[in-house]
Amino acid sequence: MTPQLRAEKSAAAMWSTDTVSQSLGMRIDHIAPGAADLSMVVTAAMLNGHGIAHGGYIFTLADSAFAFACNSYNQLAVAQQNQISYLAPGKAGERLHAAAREQSRTGRSGVYDVTVTGEDGRTIALFRGLSRTIKGHHFEEEMTP
Repeated sequence: MTPQLRAEKSAAAMWSTDTVSQSLGMRIDHIAPGAADLSMVVTAAMLNGHGIAHGGYIFTLADSAFAFACNSYNQLAVAQQNQISYLAPGKAGERLHAAAREQSRTGRSGVYDVTVTGEDGRTIALFRGLSRTIKGHHFEEEMTP
């Protein structure tokens, strides 16, 4: 199995039970080994008291992109630590894009950076996630002798 096919099958398996990402209208725009791009439209229900995208929804989009990137090897991976810096507001009706990229993967630990951008390309937030693999796989793979 190619690394790309493994990433695609892992994403499909995760997506099938990811009710949070689905319920928020997220979509997977790109998946590859150690990388994932997800996007989501900011709805009226996602606005805070200032009329801009609530930080929790921006974090959730970034966290979902991180999750799909670090789970792209058919090894179960969970978040060990996350941090986010908000740089610009998300606007109502705007599609936000989260691009997660692997920076390091050694042993059971991974480091992933996610950039969330607005439709005009401005940087909305920068997110760093640390992952840890645990026992298990997303799907059974045939082992070749």
